[in-house]
Amino acid sequence: MSLFKRHALGNSELIVPEICLGTMTFGEQTSEADAHGQLDYALAHGINFFDTAEMYAVPPRAETCGASERILGRWLRHQARDKIIIASKVAGPARSMDWIRNGPLTMDRDNIRRAIEGSLDRLQTDYIDLYQLHWPERNQPMFGQWQFDPSKERPCTPIRDQLDALAELVREGKIRHIGLSNEHPWGLLQFIKLADELGLPRVVSTQNAYSLLNRSFETGLAECCFREKVGLLAYSPLAFGHLSGKYLNNPDADGRLSLWPSFGQRYTKPNVQAAVTAYADLARSHALTPTELALGFVRSRSFVSSTLIGASSLSQLKETLPATLTPMHAELLAAIDAIHLQYTNPAP
Repeated sequence: MSLFKRHALGNSELIVPEICLGTMTFGEQTSEADAHGQLDYALAHGINFFDTAEMYAVPPRAETCGASERILGRWLRHQARDKIIIASKVAGPARSMDWIRNGPLTMDRDNIRRAIEGSLDRLQTDYIDLYQLHWPERNQPMFGQWQFDPSKERPCTPIRDQLDALAELVREGKIRHIGLSNEHPWGLLQFIKLADELGLPRVVSTQNAYSLLNRSFETGLAECCFREKVGLLAYSPLAFGHLSGKYLNNPDADGRLSLWPSFGQRYTKPNVQAAVTAYADLARSHALTPTELALGFVRSRSFVSSTLIGASSLSQLKETLPATLTPMHAELLAAIDAIHLQYTNPAP
């Protein structure tokens, strides 16, 4: 019997476990054999929800593009497909990634359709349970940016057209449900408004960064998601390993940020280290590891439908997975909030 609860995702009939295994290391840091070991281990513990994307592995490069989906697909073909929940994503505008459909500049019907066909082929399946727009096409702050800049406005595919393209794929049976990622309140509400007005598929989730270092979701999106019945798939709950505490005394500790220092721009801001130190000290004062505090906190949030965890190895997954079950009592949550008010969202 699994220790992990299950929740309806948004207002859909899709029932997901409270933990989802992310696959962005598959094909870069994680070998295929180890990846399949992680998938087997997760499934044996009641986790049948796996998240990937056409651009993975990360960091993105031509040589590994699509590798995560291929590795997942070769595992998936040996499973009972109707027992597995697969989430994937279409990459947004990416002039720097011309190996993805020649560098898609829009989220138009052609690009979305080409993306889903490629993902289905790599995953060796005829449908994807949750298909997400990886990041918005329109101008908005994301991936460490924290201010909206009107001067960066640019033409973009109307949300109506994006929704029409996704609806077409739902009607064809290639997608069961649709979701967003790295979204803001305005975008989420536009998708919902148009879906309701036009009888098109409703967004059931948004996959956004959420951790002790980045609780910006709580400011506007939390209310939107509550009132509109949209689930949060919380990614980066350990803030690229920062909240494990491993970089505090050893900046060169083994991990993604050591291998690719420029990749974690969210975590280069002034108060990150001070906040990490404060949370690590709090964890130890309650006989917890920093990882247990960080993962237990995210899992405890009422608006989190599922927490995405990733591991570069099976051994790491075996350490991380139990930490997600760490209980959070009122005194501990109050202490977390006190630190949050002192170091508010240092890595948005």
